[in-house]
Amino acid sequence: MPRRFLQRYMPNPETLRRQRSLRFMNRMIGDPGLWVLTRRTVANAFSVGLFSAMLPIPCQMVVAAFGAWLLRCNLPLSVGLVWITNPLTMPLVFYGNYRIGAWLMDTPAREAPTRVSTRWIAERTADIVPAVALGSVATAIVLALVVNLLVRLAWRWHVSRSWKQRATKRRLRRRETSD
Repeated sequence: MPRRFLQRYMPNPETLRRQRSLRFMNRMIGDPGLWVLTRRTVANAFSVGLFSAMLPIPCQMVVAAFGAWLLRCNLPLSVGLVWITNPLTMPLVFYGNYRIGAWLMDTPAREAPTRVSTRWIAERTADIVPAVALGSVATAIVLALVVNLLVRLAWRWHVSRSWKQRATKRRLRRRETSD
């Protein structure tokens, strides 16, 4: 079952509550409703986490935690999925978001420079920010909706498959005992 697979990688809420750096979140971490693994809570956690990951803002993990609290979905999954945009993947993801934003705004996208410098960023910020913001929000919304649907379908398929396997095993055991 997907629940067992996910539980293997989940942190222990009590261990997190004891950490000094997370004391300000003790009430949220201690809420058992934010640690439940059901099809709905996992699908919504994927949506919240990936939505937050696509936003070009600092403190994406805080946004994901707040979103998990608002939607009553799985907190550790929401916060953990933010790390899809890490320092290695961020430039590629946000450049893709910029290209999508430029396409949505119907403006020509600037090519990435061969060497990025702070001077280049300072000169181009006014041109780039609106396209990055629009592209990031559009990508975040589409990705959140699609991944929510895919997780729900995958979870349902997995449960259906395991029920069928159990039914087949029961039939085989009945045949063996009747022979």
